[in-house]
Amino acid sequence: MCGIVGYCGPRAAAPILVEGLKRLEYRGYDSAGISVFHDDALNVVKRAGKINDLRAAVPDQFPGSVGIGHTRWATHGEVNDANAHPHLDDTGRIAIVHNGIIENFQTLKDRLESEGHQFASDTDSEVVAHLVSSLYDGDLEQAVKRAITLVKGTYGIVAMHLDEPDRLVGARNGSPLVLGIGENEMFLASDVTAIIAHTKQVIYVEDGEVVSINSSSYSTTDLRDNPIEKHVDVIGWELEEIEKAGYSHYMEKEIFEQPESITRATQGRLDFENATGHLGGLNMTNRELLEVERVKVIAAGTSYHAGMVAAYVLEHLARIPASAELASEVRYRNPIVERNSLYFAVSQSGETADTLYAMRELQRKGARVLGICNVVGSTIPRESDGGVYIHSGPEIAVASTKAFTSQMTAFYAFALVVARMRNLSYSDGLRFLQALDSVPEKIGRILDDITPIIALAKKYARAENFLFLGRGINYPVALEGALKLKEISYIHAEGFSAAEIKHGPIALINDQTPSFFLVPDDSLRDKVVTSMKEVKARGGPVIALAVEGDVEVGRIADDVVFVPSIDELFYPFLMVVPTQIFAYYCALERGCNVDQPRNLAKSVTVE
Repeated sequence: MCGIVGYCGPRAAAPILVEGLKRLEYRGYDSAGISVFHDDALNVVKRAGKINDLRAAVPDQFPGSVGIGHTRWATHGEVNDANAHPHLDDTGRIAIVHNGIIENFQTLKDRLESEGHQFASDTDSEVVAHLVSSLYDGDLEQAVKRAITLVKGTYGIVAMHLDEPDRLVGARNGSPLVLGIGENEMFLASDVTAIIAHTKQVIYVEDGEVVSINSSSYSTTDLRDNPIEKHVDVIGWELEEIEKAGYSHYMEKEIFEQPESITRATQGRLDFENATGHLGGLNMTNRELLEVERVKVIAAGTSYHAGMVAAYVLEHLARIPASAELASEVRYRNPIVERNSLYFAVSQSGETADTLYAMRELQRKGARVLGICNVVGSTIPRESDGGVYIHSGPEIAVASTKAFTSQMTAFYAFALVVARMRNLSYSDGLRFLQALDSVPEKIGRILDDITPIIALAKKYARAENFLFLGRGINYPVALEGALKLKEISYIHAEGFSAAEIKHGPIALINDQTPSFFLVPDDSLRDKVVTSMKEVKARGGPVIALAVEGDVEVGRIADDVVFVPSIDELFYPFLMVVPTQIFAYYCALERGCNVDQPRNLAKSVTVE
């Protein structure tokens, strides 16, 4: 959520800033703005609405080669032009952009107003501009450092001052900030997607660090002015990967990329000769893995559902007690870290605030925490004790699809590694590997003909309530299917264990509330079929996602979509893809903004 772009260089800044903000649209926002140095002034244009509204408001001639830009996701103050960033101090000499939340902003604002500062917005962020102004004595970097020592909360900040026209100063605490190094030009951004068109050389700013840039150089220091040597990373993907490549929406593209993204997640990690997996980034010896007595997955949203699937697989395959917990609850529950427990922090972006803070709390209590993330160089991988990158490539749509299946893939590989050390035979391990290796091809078969799913969406897109029901390892997939539908189509949808329907949710059944059943050919199939009959008996429409050749389910359900057969542990991969497609086409039928659903952000970097 929220996006930052900054530029120092020889080129016109405004087009670079607006283009960078456009590439950050996927993060979710409701207003945008830029500020550029020119003719001894900070020229600011900002608008509520979309980047196209901002672009239309920026004059054709908007000179200046140093500037900052921002996309805002409202937290303090309504969505309007005044509350959009950048924010100026009341002298008009300082401009700032800010991601995060200033928890003590009211105290600071009251103090500043008592000193004569006049505020122009209702945001917490404007406090930073006035605070820096009140502390400025000719050195912007020092003023920023003094200001942030007074701030409580999270921030990614970039500041500019009229008296230092070739300089930007950035600081970070809990909200991502990255420095891009070009040829005689420098960039600051909250996300590498904003700057990849211009450079692949980046430095990730850590919490408590301050970065100062001009067009030809940069420096990083801590709050006590100690210089910090930083490693330059090279972004490993191309600009084309964040384009739509002929698809109507990023979400559609990312759904169809799943055979490829799952293959990337397994590349170099499947050892058929020894019927095991290979995960080099765990930073754990075989003995340490053998000593693990419990696994806990910490995550939020879609990643939490992937963690629930992981817990089933670990218990079934490796016989290790495992569970998934909501990261937002872990930190504030004063968690008990059990001896020989292993924790996983799961986040597509690697910046999810709830998950990051939970990880830090667990580490403070002595836990070993591994990360499962997609974005290389993001905070969770940098601060975790090891882990696995899922290599999905950029995921731009707010509603996660390919990251979910790739996160599951990484957990399946981990479960195999541990299971082969313990109780899984070579032959069983080989069968598991062969099934995992077959997943991309079987998903490809589903994607080859999605017309039955499109027809379902056309039929049911006007429903206002939906139930998603599954059992066992597919219960989390029911939760994920409901989440996708509500996220992008705004249909109220709930996921339940099919066994639980008789304990309350069955009261919701009527002829206007469809029930979407996941019916894999597994040990719980017959029990799911019984639940389907219970819904049918009460006049509820039944949609079934079943396995090819399941004639009985076809007779019971009002509508059925078939998926290929696979080993029962792997049905979550095949069951989730049709629910993603169903949600996508329901959203299209309802005229919703698929890639940027209302009120949502891609990377939730505030609590």
